[in-house]
Amino acid sequence: MTTVHTSSIQSLPLLARGKVRDNYAVGEDRILMVASDRLSAFDVIMGEPIPGKGEILTQMALWWFDRLGQLCPNHLTGDPPESAVTPEEVPQVTGRSMLVKRLTPIPVEAVVRGYLAGSGWKEYQESRSVCGVPLPEGLTNASKLPRPIFTPAAKAAAGEHDENISYDRVVEIVGPKLAQQIRETSLEIYETAAQIALTKGMIIADTKFEFGLDEAGTLVLMDEVLTPDSSRYWPVEGYQAALAAGTNPPSYDKQFVRDWLEATKINGKPWDKTPPAPRLPAEVIEKTAAKYREALERLTG
Repeated sequence: MTTVHTSSIQSLPLLARGKVRDNYAVGEDRILMVASDRLSAFDVIMGEPIPGKGEILTQMALWWFDRLGQLCPNHLTGDPPESAVTPEEVPQVTGRSMLVKRLTPIPVEAVVRGYLAGSGWKEYQESRSVCGVPLPEGLTNASKLPRPIFTPAAKAAAGEHDENISYDRVVEIVGPKLAQQIRETSLEIYETAAQIALTKGMIIADTKFEFGLDEAGTLVLMDEVLTPDSSRYWPVEGYQAALAAGTNPPSYDKQFVRDWLEATKINGKPWDKTPPAPRLPAEVIEKTAAKYREALERLTG
C-alpha cells in the first residue's frame, strides 16, 4: 500500500487540493479525485499522513454509492481511474481514486442530523434550535432527535470554517425548487443509510452531502459520501452509557487526534489551532488508522 500525503499527477492539470482530496481535470467533462492520506483537524491539515486512510474513505464511499443509486444519481463514471494517468502514476491512484463526471457544484453543504452532537448540541443549549429548526425541550448531548433535520451550511473558502445557515438562506442561494429537492433528497439518503448502518451496529449521528448539477440540470450526489470524514459514526454498544452520562459517545473518526491536539502544549501553551499543526506521535497516527479500518470492516464485513 502506497502512503500518499500529497499526490503528484504530472500528466493531468491540477484543479484543486482540498483538505483530503486532490482533483485533476481529465478532458473537459471528467475529474480524477484522489483521496490522499492527509488528515485535517480544526480545519488545519496535519503534517503526518494516516496510512491507508485515502483507500478506506474511497472504499466506503463506493460501497455507499452502490447502495444509494436508486435515491439520487451520483457522479461516478464507471471508468477505471488508472485509465486517466501514466503507468508510473498508477500506484498513486489505485484504490484511492474515483473518475467522476464534472458537475456544477452547488455552494451549499447539505447537513442532516439524526442526533444532537457537536455544534448542533452547542446551538441547542443556547436557542433550543439548530440552524433555525426548533427542537423540543429536554434533549441532552447525543440525544436522538424526534426525526432527522436538515441543517445546511455555506461552503467556506479554504482555511475558513463552514458556516451554519437557515433553510431560507438556501432558498435565496439556489431557489425554492432546488432547495426543496436538496432537503428532501438529503433526508431520504440519510434515513436509508442510517437504517443500513444500524444493521451493522453503527449509528450515523449526522452527515453532510455535496451535490452538483449536470448539463441537463439534474441533481447529482458528488464528492464522497458517508465516510468518517463527512459523518459522525458511533458504535451502538457505547451509545447508551454515553447518553446517560451526558458525554460524547465513542466515535469512528479523528477524535483521537482532536483529543490529543486539545491536550497538547507548545512552549507551555495550548496549540492555537493555526498552522503549522504539532507533529502527531506514532501512537496517535496508528490509533486513528485503526479506527478508520475498523469502521470500514464493520460496515462492509
